[in-house]
Amino acid sequence: MKLYEAYRMAVEAGMEADPRGADEIRRCLDREKAVYEGLPEDRKELFDMERLWNPYADTRFSALSEEARDIEAECMMWGIDVSTGEVLLADRLREKGRTVSALVAHHPLGDSRTSFPEVVSIQTDLWSQMGVPVNVSEALVNERMGEVARNVLGLNYNQAVDAAKLLGIPLLNIHCPADNMVQRYLTDRIGEAEPRTLGDVVDVFYKEPEFREAARHNSPPKIMVGSKDSRCGKVVCKMNGGTSGPKGIYAELARAGVGTIVGMHFPDEHLEEARKNHLNVIISGHMSSDSLGVNLICDVWERHGIDIMPCSGFTRFSRN
Repeated sequence: MKLYEAYRMAVEAGMEADPRGADEIRRCLDREKAVYEGLPEDRKELFDMERLWNPYADTRFSALSEEARDIEAECMMWGIDVSTGEVLLADRLREKGRTVSALVAHHPLGDSRTSFPEVVSIQTDLWSQMGVPVNVSEALVNERMGEVARNVLGLNYNQAVDAAKLLGIPLLNIHCPADNMVQRYLTDRIGEAEPRTLGDVVDVFYKEPEFREAARHNSPPKIMVGSKDSRCGKVVCKMNGGTSGPKGIYAELARAGVGTIVGMHFPDEHLEEARKNHLNVIISGHMSSDSLGVNLICDVWERHGIDIMPCSGFTRFSRN
């Protein structure tokens, strides 16, 4: 399998797990096609053509994408965060005789970093599925998207990409597809467990190797609002949608009958909003949750004969 084929396979796996469903994804792609067709001719050459098939603006092949169509995908070196340091590490491993077909990041960089705020829009459907009226969800998410967009304006987004190009190392990242995978996986596991208390919810995480490994390194799942004996009520996971949601969503979730929200991380001001609205909060852990989503993508690759070399915070556990 060629590198670019493997990349497309990962995106397609994320689409299959997308909580919005196939019809909404098709509408998103149709909108992008209409935008492209409406551009003046001198702007069409600047358009990101990947938008016509890939619905995730935070997932791109940023270095040597054309060359990747002819390079065999033998071993992917995958880290949660990739910087120039990881690019140099990949080059050094190659010098030592290790096979590194491509360097893969989870978090956005290069072509996906500046457009990353767009995927926050997924939260409109996510919160709506949790019982928040879609008009309320959309208004809150649009405001949050503006905040995130302003925060990326000053970034040096191509730093690691330029290093990879100079060293001839293909570089890509897969963010939202992996987050979709962990969203579905943990939602299913918690639903199957039918937890009564927050302690029961935490027990679900301890059955997964990524969270056990994180606990060994003093980063276990943590109850941030409530106690282990608190009754959890309706439990929802928030693992995708790019980044933290809007601060105003907690009051709406409480009105919708949600009792507990589980997420990778929450800012202090969000925890305070949850307390004010009597909403329990469990932090699953950032690196452990991201590793789970990445592992589910890696399992797809592994079934097609691709080896995985974990680095930069990613802990590899195969479920094949």
